[in-house]
Amino acid sequence: MTVFAVEYVYAANSTETRNEIRPAHREWSGNLAQDGVILASGPYGDGAGALLIFKTADEATLNSILKQDPYAAADVIAGIRITEWSPVIGMFAGLAA
Repeated sequence: MTVFAVEYVYAANSTETRNEIRPAHREWSGNLAQDGVILASGPYGDGAGALLIFKTADEATLNSILKQDPYAAADVIAGIRITEWSPVIGMFAGLAA
């Protein structure tokens, strides 16, 4: 399994739509957290985006999962940056194996 840091950049003027879709997005991410796929997630303090930490088999699997996010369906994500991450210290250390 591989750990990935996923950064969302929210589309300009998407606050109202995100607020409407947020319950569905949180249900989606909460279910993935229960399954151990999302390790942590949350918005940036400035409201411009969010960071999500995933553990998946590979990037293709991750991309498939991200397409199911209600935020993606609502077109409120302007950009996504996916980075493979190898945590060596802290609570996520040793997960990328």
